[in-house]
Amino acid sequence: MQSIASNEHPAWRKSSYSGGTGGECVELTHLRGSVAVRDSKDPGGPTLVVSRDDFAALVTGLKR
Repeated sequence: MQSIASNEHPAWRKSSYSGGTGGECVELTHLRGSVAVRDSKDPGGPTLVVSRDDFAALVTGLKR
């Protein structure tokens, strides 16, 4: 399982599809060779870290 290294300070950005009303919001950041995703309402909560290839495959699948 991948995780965010303690020396990394990711610059999180909110999805452009997230509404401004505090609803379903996700944030992501690029790390070395991976992408991290978290719930913007719970920034201290769990973070999903996947390889860039796996994230690209997810986005491609969602676009279909």
